Amino acid sequence: MSPTPPSPQQPSLSGVHTGPLRAGEWVRLTDSKGRRNNFCLEVGKKFFSNKGHVDHGELIGRPEGFTVTSSLGAEYLVFRPLLNEFVVSMPRGAAVVYPKDAAQIVAMADVFPGARVVEAGVGSGALTCYLLRAVGPTGRVSSYERREEFADVARRNVTQWYAGEHPAWSLTIGDLADALPGPDGQDAEVDRVILDMLAPWDCVESVARVLVPGGMVCAYVATTTQLSKTVETLRVHGGFTEPQAWETLVRDWHVEGLAVRPGHSMVGHTGFLVTARRMAPGERPPTKRRRPAPGAYGVDYTGPRPEGLPPQSAEEPLDG
Repeated sequence: MSPTPPSPQQPSLSGVHTGPLRAGEWVRLTDSKGRRNNFCLEVGKKFFSNKGHVDHGELIGRPEGFTVTSSLGAEYLVFRPLLNEFVVSMPRGAAVVYPKDAAQIVAMADVFPGARVVEAGVGSGALTCYLLRAVGPTGRVSSYERREEFADVARRNVTQWYAGEHPAWSLTIGDLADALPGPDGQDAEVDRVILDMLAPWDCVESVARVLVPGGMVCAYVATTTQLSKTVETLRVHGGFTEPQAWETLVRDWHVEGLAVRPGHSMVGHTGFLVTARRMAPGERPPTKRRRPAPGAYGVDYTGPRPEGLPPQSAEEPLDG
């Protein structure tokens, strides 16, 4: 027997709605050139563009996936927005975590149904939406944000996507390094920690206190200097496995008969990701036997220094 789909009249904890379009829902209209417009359906309202207008009443009550014609003859494709479409077009207080990185975070940090996840900071709520979908109704996502104006934007966006307050989400205004454990000690023990902030290295000690053995920390940073300091701080701490760092690039393709070629645009660098696993209390990972590259920790390097660093690496003179 196939599972019964969620009622279109009830908010879904996945953010996905089925059935006919109804007032209060957001829809996405896409024209013949791929330009997209998102808006909330309201009885008696109209969508206006330089190609004429479309009455909301023409959309309400119809199943999504149809074409509508404006008053000036322009055609629009009508669907509910997917989550990856919603997060790149929603109102922003801070930069959003793009879908390609959100997918990597959920997969490589192994966020699972029922997981207890801490997120800092919340930004505009894009990653929060993905994390809530991944942990499901039995999990918990505790978001921490230092700036109240960002938290307000994120709260509106998450509430909009899930058509109400998500029962698995809490949002705390404050610095993660000072706020953990969270209100009522709810984050005294967590499975995953996601750090999307300017200085994730400042939170490593706090993260180590609450992350269960085998749990994962994942940091999302924008620059190479942030990447270096995050990796080295995790490495020097000693309570995590060797950090892994990477980035992903996405390139679309044009496919039309025999004309198959890379697209003219691509999503290049958006951020770096770093992951590491928490060791058991009192345990340390095996000592790296491979020597650092020449000059890696030379006189120009001012960041955290791993234990057992060969003196010649630390004191190597400048060239010339």
